[in-house]
Amino acid sequence: MLRLLGGLSVYFKYQDIKTDNAVFRLHNVFTTVLLLTCSVIITATQYVGHPIQCIVNGLPANVVNTFCWITSTFTMPDAFNREVGKAVAHPGVANEYDSTVEKKYYTYYQWVCFVLFFQAIMCYTPKFLWDAFEGGLLRTIVMGLNIGVCDQKEKEKKKDAIIGYLIRYERMHKLYALRYWGCELLCLINIVLQLWMMDKFFNGEFFSYGTRVLGYSEVPQEQRYDPMIYVFPRVTKCTFHKFGASGSIQTHDSLCILPLNIVNEKTYIFIWFWYIILAVILSLLVIYRLVIIFVPSVRPRLLHARSRSIAMETAALVSRRTDVGDWWLLYMLARNMDPIIYRELIAELVKHMGEKSGPRA
Repeated sequence: MLRLLGGLSVYFKYQDIKTDNAVFRLHNVFTTVLLLTCSVIITATQYVGHPIQCIVNGLPANVVNTFCWITSTFTMPDAFNREVGKAVAHPGVANEYDSTVEKKYYTYYQWVCFVLFFQAIMCYTPKFLWDAFEGGLLRTIVMGLNIGVCDQKEKEKKKDAIIGYLIRYERMHKLYALRYWGCELLCLINIVLQLWMMDKFFNGEFFSYGTRVLGYSEVPQEQRYDPMIYVFPRVTKCTFHKFGASGSIQTHDSLCILPLNIVNEKTYIFIWFWYIILAVILSLLVIYRLVIIFVPSVRPRLLHARSRSIAMETAALVSRRTDVGDWWLLYMLARNMDPIIYRELIAELVKHMGEKSGPRA
């Protein structure tokens, strides 16, 4: 397992040329690694340890364990409100054989590791799409000028090549920017969709899972039951039927311990909080991108904030003379180029636009 977890470190490899932002990487890299790590840990616990242990008399334990694992176990929702040790043996576990008693079945635990792996693939998809769309364009344009120490002739030659590219392909990068922002929107859609899917996966219990855990301490003691145990019970019941010696049906009622749910409950409470935080951050990011698209007056300030080495007047001139696609490309160049070289590049670009650069800020 340690080898598998160690193999995930490749996702945190340093990128000398950044084609995205920190929030995008939080979704595509950190969340993907988080989900894969949880999947590996739960898989190891599930298939290496003992995910279920059932207590039953008169039957082989391994037979009942296997049966209850591959079918399902259940609790009784009414029994969660009863006093443990007096009215019930464990939270949600009552000594009732009446088939009319309401039962809550748990069929998800066999699938948790696979669902987490599928969620990790969903989180990585926007990065996969953006890498395919971007195609190494930014790295090609930068041409190693992210490092300021280089030969003067080589630097001038590369700057001329960049300016020639920007002039030749002026107003042809709108699709480049829109594709990236579309991938950011896809991140938000993915998080909201996964929240909905997890709620369906846990029979409508996931949306309120975190808030119920937070409110647990405020509930009076006599009315209190742990919401984590309600969603991920540690002790459940399982009914096994077999033929008796006379050919009649015999019913065996067993108690089953699910140690795997100790891992599941901690995993999903962290995932709940992380997904809510990520959904809020991504929503703000999408609003921020909409402001960039529909409020051009903010672009000079953003460009100047990204590269303080250029004057505000120069940033305003460049933003006014370029469309949103070219502006975004220049903004990303400011992130990836040496500040002094970038200032010189912008000054020469302004000259090619037919106007002079303003004084330095």
